[in-house]
Amino acid sequence: MATTLADIAAKAGVSQATVSRVINAKPGVSDDLRDTVKDAITSLGMPLDRLQRNGTRLVAIITPDLSNPIFPEYVTSLITLLAQRGFLVIVCAYTQSGTSEDGYLTMLQSQQLAAAIFLGGKYDTKDTGLTIYRSLSERNIPTAFLNGAPRDMDGLYAGTDDQTAMTMALRHLRDLGHRHIGLLLGDRNHYPSILKHEAALAFFKEEHIKHADDLTAWTTYGVESGQMAARALFERGASAIACASDQLALGAIKAAASLGLSIPKDVSVTGYDDSPAMRYMSPSLTTVRQPVDKICQSTINGLMAMMESRTLATHRDVLLFEPELIVRESTGRCSKL
Repeated sequence: MATTLADIAAKAGVSQATVSRVINAKPGVSDDLRDTVKDAITSLGMPLDRLQRNGTRLVAIITPDLSNPIFPEYVTSLITLLAQRGFLVIVCAYTQSGTSEDGYLTMLQSQQLAAAIFLGGKYDTKDTGLTIYRSLSERNIPTAFLNGAPRDMDGLYAGTDDQTAMTMALRHLRDLGHRHIGLLLGDRNHYPSILKHEAALAFFKEEHIKHADDLTAWTTYGVESGQMAARALFERGASAIACASDQLALGAIKAAASLGLSIPKDVSVTGYDDSPAMRYMSPSLTTVRQPVDKICQSTINGLMAMMESRTLATHRDVLLFEPELIVRESTGRCSKL
């Protein structure tokens, strides 16, 4: 496993920004604090002179709140792959109450980055500015955007085919006899949710399944928000709900329980991601698996190619990967046939 800035910061009892300033010989750090960081680096088996010689071996991973278990899975895979290539990793996880995505991007402008990898952010939301991202390409920093629709900025785009994923889930539910299928999606302006919605409407049209507008719910990603939205869908007669994330699916399962509905006897639920714990739930979750390791491997390969060629990918460079339907206990034959 790679030594990350977070490891060094924890060892020294300082912030990651302070560690970065020490490595890059930046001002603003007291001598005592600088010595503490140097000692921490040495104790972790990573000599400071090596880090300074390889200043451009620093890769930043910028990710939303790590409470969504799919993001730590991506981070772990990326760190492992980068460690194999001798890179030091800084993980920037932003939250509503902590440092924002813009705040991290501003901080990173002063760093000597070899590459930057985004696991979500403003770029995957409609009508958001891209200036802060373009600052990376202006500095010729290879950048990868995972799981978001391509925008008008340079970078490698990689992720799961959202439309295929939704179609897989809906086909599975249709084969079980479900016709009143609810859609539980993320924010209305979130590109992955938009793509899933488009795929669902196309599927319903192709299969001649009538889908009422009130069987689609847009909400924020989270268990509690998912529970509230799913409860309304069940009350409107949905016999199954296809969810845009495993977290939303957990909320749907809680909603069913609160209404006295048994899964899968009375209603069915599908998720998306196949987060590590989904197989251990009761009932275990039928979901669509993201091929995380394949996506991460191709992302790192693409970034390495950019570094070697010293040319940036364009927004036309898109790598889409086929998801996999994982059938477990949360789906069953429709009881309303």
